[in-house]
Amino acid sequence: MRHLLRMAAHSARTNMHARNLAIVWAPNLLRSRDIEASGFNGTAAFMEVRVQSIVVEFILTHVEQLFGDAPLPGRDTTGTPR
Repeated sequence: MRHLLRMAAHSARTNMHARNLAIVWAPNLLRSRDIEASGFNGTAAFMEVRVQSIVVEFILTHVEQLFGDAPLPGRDTTGTPR
């Protein structure tokens, strides 16, 4: 999530702000067996992806509140793997 947040920081040049990143990444980050079983078609599948993107956008806009500034487990303070 922090990496996506860093990408969003360049949105003035890339137009990949939190909402666009969420739309692109949500299906991968929040994979749904229901969508896969339905064959990715129909209104229900569209609504499921929409909900996923809203959740990912929320997480991206609240990274510090949700995760704080502590490094991820197994990484040092610079984010480098130990």
